[in-house]
Amino acid sequence: MQLQWHEKFKVLINNRWLVFVCAMWVQSCAGVGYLFGSISPVIKSAMGYDQRQVAFLGVAKDLGDSIGFVAGSLCEVLPIWVILLIGVVQNFVGYGLVWLVVAGVLPALPFWVLCLALFVGTNGETYFNTAALVSCVQNFPKSRGPVVGILKGFAGLSGAILTQIYLMINFPNESSLIFMVAVAPTIVVIALMFIIRPVGGHKQVKPSDNSSFFFTYSVCLILAIYLLAVLVIEDLVDVSQAIITLFAVILILFILLPVIIPIRLVFFSGPRPPAEESLLSEAQKQEASKSEQGVNEIILSEVEDEKPPEVDSLPASERKKRIAHLQAKLFQAAAEGAVRRRKGPRRGEDFTLMQALRKADFWLIFFSLVLASGSGLAVIDNFGQICESLGYDDTTIYVSMISIWNFLGRVGGGYFSELVIRKYAYPRPVTMAMVQVIMAIGLFYATMGWPGEIYVLTVLIGLGYGAHWAIVPASASELFGLKSFGALYNFLTLASPVGSLIFSGVIASGIYDYYADLQAGLSHQNSKAMLAIPLRDDDLTCLGTICYSITFGILSGLCLVATVLSLIVVYRTKRVYANLYGNSQG
Repeated sequence: MQLQWHEKFKVLINNRWLVFVCAMWVQSCAGVGYLFGSISPVIKSAMGYDQRQVAFLGVAKDLGDSIGFVAGSLCEVLPIWVILLIGVVQNFVGYGLVWLVVAGVLPALPFWVLCLALFVGTNGETYFNTAALVSCVQNFPKSRGPVVGILKGFAGLSGAILTQIYLMINFPNESSLIFMVAVAPTIVVIALMFIIRPVGGHKQVKPSDNSSFFFTYSVCLILAIYLLAVLVIEDLVDVSQAIITLFAVILILFILLPVIIPIRLVFFSGPRPPAEESLLSEAQKQEASKSEQGVNEIILSEVEDEKPPEVDSLPASERKKRIAHLQAKLFQAAAEGAVRRRKGPRRGEDFTLMQALRKADFWLIFFSLVLASGSGLAVIDNFGQICESLGYDDTTIYVSMISIWNFLGRVGGGYFSELVIRKYAYPRPVTMAMVQVIMAIGLFYATMGWPGEIYVLTVLIGLGYGAHWAIVPASASELFGLKSFGALYNFLTLASPVGSLIFSGVIASGIYDYYADLQAGLSHQNSKAMLAIPLRDDDLTCLGTICYSITFGILSGLCLVATVLSLIVVYRTKRVYANLYGNSQG
């Protein structure tokens, strides 16, 4: 009996669902960059920095969160546990140094040292993200959308999760939040780093996988509703420390709940029935059949490259004859080993990053992401000021709400993009075009200044921005393969900060300052007329829908341009997705 349990424990450690659940836990504390809004006031007051210096600290944090080339490249040559360990060291050293300085344990260091420390600490989360996504996408190759959506969703929620745990512990001073950011991910990742890895998950497919994903989605939905309720209660009511502790304990239980799936599969599932065995063997035969058809797919792809441009203008009957003749010649060449592969791998095969950078589809996805995701991030980064300009005194609840909708967008984006592929046989990027239209509608609504615009923005921008980070990584893995997925994913993550730098740092802030100056000029005139004390330049604030309405209009148009780019990708990749999923079932 003891031997049997020992064997089952070994099976559990190598179960792909346990790897997935542990990756969720890592992601739950990996998004430390989302806490910058909470720790920056602590750094500012302790170090005596002005707002411009705090902004530079934010830039250092954003750069650390975006530059993942090293993590993606190392993931191809090092074990996953080493990748996680590098992230742990960076996170602990970077944020640990910031805490030592802010808490007064170390003397004040030059400003550039703190910028570097924040860069290094936040860059550690790129290693957590890369390790979790690469492992789970390889373990669930036929469920990439749900897997990426759930993992990215938990990363987006990590700020709210860590905040609740911080409130539960009730540290004596505010600088302890920085200490927790340095220590909590370190403890969690070290405990799990030998579990998170590829385990040959494509051989562990079971009919119960659909119900397991449904259970995971249910937990995600309940978790989002619960966190939203907790945020509202804590904002409206002065709750006691005992209630805060209870909230945090329930939250931790929700996060731990998905571990039921691998435990049930390993310890409480009987041997596979004959029907299931035959079902799986049939699926394996289909996979083998698909691999045997690889040469045929190459031939079809070669036809597109080799046919002369004038063929498309011929009558249908003549065009068919010419293509059939060319196809016969290519089949003969293939039999003789003479099919030319001048341009490297085909879409759907394994690309390196450099090979992908030579493909139009990769750049179409990247620029679509720059326009749409960059627009969404620009709104999120300015959401506090947007709320203030519309007359909302307490902006915290709305900022927290957009984080919850961001989480639901990531989880929902993965689910619906998978549904579109499996049920309707459309390429995954079609869902990216759909959410970009939704974002354009939300931004246009805000442009017009119609009633309830803050709620429309909260829901539609949160959902749309979050959905991109479930759809795009899964699409990249399907079109450009899993071999260099870490490098491909980390390159695509540059799109958001690039877009936000232009749309927020130039467009939104420029328009906001212009109208703030106009309003300040009117206030100065009125104050002089009334012999009042004039406003200082530091008090410049823009009020009213005019502050951001032009920005919203520009961003709405950019989202529509992004939609066009996504639809071009859809048109160009129809055959790839038909080959990948045409005969598969969820």
